[in-house]
Amino acid sequence: MKYFFLILGCQMNTADAERISSVLDSLGLTRCNSEKEADIIIILACSVRQKAVDRIFGKINKWQKEKKKRNLITILTGCVLEHDKNKLKDRFDLIFHIEELNKLPALLKPYLPVKRSDKFPSDYLCLPPSPFSSFVANIPIMTGCDNYCTYCAVPYTRGRERSRLQKEIINEIKTYIKKGFKEIVLLGQNVNSYGHTKSQLDKDNKPFINLLKAVDNIPGKFWVHFISNHPKDMTYDLVKTVSNLKKVCPYIHLPLQSGDNQIIKKMNRHYTIENYIKLVKFIKKEIPGVAITTDIIVGFPEETKKQFNNSLAVAKTCQYDMAYLAQYSQRPGTVASKLEDNVPKKEKVRREEELTEIIRESVYKNNQKLIGTVQEVLVDGKKGQYFYGRTKTRKVVKFEDNQDHTGQFIKIKIKQAEPWKLLGEIK
Repeated sequence: MKYFFLILGCQMNTADAERISSVLDSLGLTRCNSEKEADIIIILACSVRQKAVDRIFGKINKWQKEKKKRNLITILTGCVLEHDKNKLKDRFDLIFHIEELNKLPALLKPYLPVKRSDKFPSDYLCLPPSPFSSFVANIPIMTGCDNYCTYCAVPYTRGRERSRLQKEIINEIKTYIKKGFKEIVLLGQNVNSYGHTKSQLDKDNKPFINLLKAVDNIPGKFWVHFISNHPKDMTYDLVKTVSNLKKVCPYIHLPLQSGDNQIIKKMNRHYTIENYIKLVKFIKKEIPGVAITTDIIVGFPEETKKQFNNSLAVAKTCQYDMAYLAQYSQRPGTVASKLEDNVPKKEKVRREEELTEIIRESVYKNNQKLIGTVQEVLVDGKKGQYFYGRTKTRKVVKFEDNQDHTGQFIKIKIKQAEPWKLLGEIK
């Protein structure tokens, strides 16, 4: 039997899918790349945005029709709010919490002949994954979140912060490096608070910094990225550490969410715009050639045009290398869902378009600075006649060559810059 993943949302869902894949592989199932040939379809859901939830409903309606023609098992997991779960429970054959991954074989028995009953770790993060890539490894270092941003569903779907032991993480990374992996991505809803809880915060102890140093000391040629950060927890010591480590890449994802202090307070983000801008300037000073990316929400409840213009101003000041924009959507159960969603849809669209143009200008300006430079690129693969890869700062590079360099580091001279990618030739 074959299974197919539909992965919505963040990179953490991809890491979860790789662990689910490990369990299904052990049962004798095979992963495929097409819904049409799959006997089992698993959605890794994202309840952070209504758009992602709407996509689930669209897909399940299609699959309900497909079930009348053939045997098809549908499974839902990932980040699923209780509100959404109640609406979807009669539409899926199986819904399970990712924390209960070790129980999946038993849950599947009513739906398919599960002959084996291997015992899996009760902590799903300790379960060895079946990676989808042969050179990029997604490593969850923690799960959950204690921040309770008023718009965010993560604390309600993932629970409170919980970190893995450093020894477990290092051993998993060493296994990947021995297999020739070239990029390690450390994942967490808030990687900066790795190793801490609100009740046990010791400012003299720096578990995330210590983890980065330990990873950097692992022998081998590989890159290290980490996402996602929280501005209130992104310390100057961490910035200095990144600047001094050889394998940790000069790339910082620093979600802004809004450029207005009043909106930031309503979001329960615990920093000021002045401190955020000061931090960005420090990062750019300490880490040469750094790329800074961000997340911004437009149309948060009661966001005025003036407050939105403050977001535009911060975007112009910070000169981001990329921004992931979202129109605010209410998520049931969050604090913000009690506020009136009073910014019209049409205005949210307009604001997103205006902000996109500002981001496009800064990305293009930053990309132009790289023309004539030689960049080390990790090649992702080929599309049509072109190869695509990424620099240390995660900028997309497009080039031509007769030889397949997928999964390899190569030197590319940048010949041309576009807003969303660079074009070059092999040096």
